[in-house]
Amino acid sequence: MAARLATFLVAGIVGVTLIAGLIVGAQRDDNSGPVDLIVHNAKVYAADDLGSTAEAVAIRGNKILKVGSEREIMRYRRPQTQVIDAKGAAVLPGFDDAHTSVIAGGLARELLQLGGAVTLEEIQQRVEAWAESHADAAAIVGAGWSYDVFADLPTRAQLDAAVSDRPVVLTSIDGDARWLNSKALAAARITKKTPAPARGTIVRDRRGEPTGLLKGTATALADVLVPKPTREQRARALQLAIRDAVQHGITSVQDLGAAPGDLDLYDAARDAGTLTLRVYAAVPADRTSPDDLDAIAGRYPDDPVLKTGVASVALDGSIESQTAAMLSPYAPKGAAEGSLNMTPEQFSRLAAALDAHGWQVAVSASGDRAVRVALDAFAGLSKTSNAPKADRPRRHRIESITLVDPEDLPRFGALGVIASMQPLGTADGSPVTWSGNLGPEREALGWPMRSLSAAGAHLAFGTGWPPLARDPLAGIRAAVSRAEAQAPEQLTLKSAINGWTSGAAWASFDAHRKGMIKPDMLADLVILSSDIFASRQKLETAEIVMTIFDGKIVYRRSS
Repeated sequence: MAARLATFLVAGIVGVTLIAGLIVGAQRDDNSGPVDLIVHNAKVYAADDLGSTAEAVAIRGNKILKVGSEREIMRYRRPQTQVIDAKGAAVLPGFDDAHTSVIAGGLARELLQLGGAVTLEEIQQRVEAWAESHADAAAIVGAGWSYDVFADLPTRAQLDAAVSDRPVVLTSIDGDARWLNSKALAAARITKKTPAPARGTIVRDRRGEPTGLLKGTATALADVLVPKPTREQRARALQLAIRDAVQHGITSVQDLGAAPGDLDLYDAARDAGTLTLRVYAAVPADRTSPDDLDAIAGRYPDDPVLKTGVASVALDGSIESQTAAMLSPYAPKGAAEGSLNMTPEQFSRLAAALDAHGWQVAVSASGDRAVRVALDAFAGLSKTSNAPKADRPRRHRIESITLVDPEDLPRFGALGVIASMQPLGTADGSPVTWSGNLGPEREALGWPMRSLSAAGAHLAFGTGWPPLARDPLAGIRAAVSRAEAQAPEQLTLKSAINGWTSGAAWASFDAHRKGMIKPDMLADLVILSSDIFASRQKLETAEIVMTIFDGKIVYRRSS
């Protein structure tokens, strides 16, 4: 009898132990280690197709462990867990800047900045002040001026009035024009007899003298006046750019302005442990042979922190400088239609060659004609014998889109082409006015974000830095509150956020590991100062409070 009771007792103990183990396991979900970080009391937006929201996030190592309610997540808290109270504010995936020039932007921080200047007098004052504070500089180099400042076009006399004893070279906000003073024209040996290069313009007065404005490929005539940075300067610029990025909630970048050698600088920063950004760096297609592409792809394969696989091509210029390729003439100032940097046949051959080597093509096409040429080339790829790899489907992209003919909108979705756009069209986020270049009817078609999305296009948003502001939050605000002329193209708040997060991750073949706040995704988060989903006012005043990269806090706003 005693033996039987002992048997029942042992069996009971074993049963209770098993049940307790199952309960504990269910509560912990995963017993492989402690939870390192919890963000709670938040409005967590997952940036997924369902528009999911939650209250808290648990992070283990560099990955998201669980997303759920306050009660669910706080059960993971342990003595060693770092707990962050978001105070009811929005928590989003880390921003992915899908169109930027990282090292060039870092270098630009040390140049004269003209973004936000709204009058000619303000520009002249900035030029004069910078010249006084940099008395040893051989030339004054800056960027960011806008055509809206001028009654007509900028002239050398206007710059001479600010500085006349040294060359001054100022790049426009669209990057497609340079404004020079008389000293700069002389130093660059640009005279009445200087021929304009192909697809470039030396703006001249009635006597044929250069006025000081260079457009398109003619901007290269002033390159001799711009000092070439050393490797050390470029490395320092990268660190400045990284610091600036995390302060704006950016945890990933797609460097469409990468120059030869930039990948090596990124690699060195990764080895040094200072690359707190995920980088998808483009290789300039016009300066890289197919054999070199294969070698580069082998050195920088798919990796969560640093990789390549995208080749950049510039097909046209900008609407602001009237160098974007258009289907009909500019109006009313000009009769031209802009021009392509290469013939449609040349671009088709280039795109086919890149596609055959397994590279994603990122073509900059601002005007509606350039967009159509790019789409035609991508449509032709489906007729080739080059089958894309199973783990890397054909996913080409058009960058810097500003105008699309309505007939071409459905082609984006049909061809699987990414629409990469920069919603923040000006340095300070103010509305862009194109009526002087396009007329009111075509101006209303500008930045067709909503129309592209409705037609099935994948949207990926970037800052366009430099010279545009490196501020995804401002870009989100711009996307949901377009100027009156483009009001029909406003996006919902969640759609705008997706363009900076999950949409951008999809564009770089990273949707399986980042861009959403979901279990097993990389722990890249940004915590805002308020719940931007609550009201438009909260969106307008929101700031970055904290940036988390790879499960670690890399930026915290000082109180």
